[in-house]
Amino acid sequence: MDKIRALTVFRRIVELGSFQAAANDLKLSKAAVTKNMNELELALNTPLINRTTRKLFVTEAGLEYYREVCLALDTISNAEQTLSFNQQHIAGKLKIGAPLSLSIVLINELICEFSDHYPSVSIEVVMDDEQIDLISQGADVSIRGSSTLSDSSLRSRKLLGLKRVLCAAPEYLESSPPILSPTDIKSHKSLVYSLASTNKWRLSRGDESEDVEPVASNYIVNNSLALVQACKFGKGIALTPCIYVKSLLENGELIELLPDWSPEEHSLYAVYPSSRANSQLVRSFIDFLVDRLERI
Repeated sequence: MDKIRALTVFRRIVELGSFQAAANDLKLSKAAVTKNMNELELALNTPLINRTTRKLFVTEAGLEYYREVCLALDTISNAEQTLSFNQQHIAGKLKIGAPLSLSIVLINELICEFSDHYPSVSIEVVMDDEQIDLISQGADVSIRGSSTLSDSSLRSRKLLGLKRVLCAAPEYLESSPPILSPTDIKSHKSLVYSLASTNKWRLSRGDESEDVEPVASNYIVNNSLALVQACKFGKGIALTPCIYVKSLLENGELIELLPDWSPEEHSLYAVYPSSRANSQLVRSFIDFLVDRLERI
């Protein structure tokens, strides 16, 4: 029995919830996954996973063993990466989760630049505007934009402040009531980003602060670039990161609304499992992002 492979198989079965999913993730046959699990349980003389035809259940001993296995495998991985780093040669596999829209506009370019600097690093990028589950996806680091990060066992590092702007197309504004204060937003069609953590828009001016609950138009979308495009086509007003609309504001295709009021700023974070905290590869990638984004 290849002990490291068997432990890796066991870990991914627990994290993904099925033998087939683990087989797909590890690019093994389901028979090979089953064989590794059977040999591991036989060597330990302890059942780790109880299986039925429809579902599997991790035993109490299996859960305890899983925690120790994760520590052991991560220690081995970090040790290998540290050795590579100390030899001035960063290598290995790096799986990154990132928002689709932000990746297209900014992040993917930086990932490609990182890849040029470290050609021995194999990179897989999962682009999805929904936040991925780092553990189940086996990701090393995820890029997330939010006003705050929820408490979790994950670690994070702030990369960039994301200023946002309220805007609309000139054609929309010509046929709509004027927007002179945050309360006027309620009388307008608002383009809603369906993955937002809240359905309220917070605007501030000096010591004043107002929370506005926008009235959704007949267009709701889960992608920021699609929302900006709808705004450009006059479908309603939008609250979006400035990075997506900077050029459109400069050339007049979109107009900034309530410029004296500041929307709540979001931030961009690099989030990673605590087990990757000592990974030289993950730290090098995050340091690289910080360095590049400071120049923006």
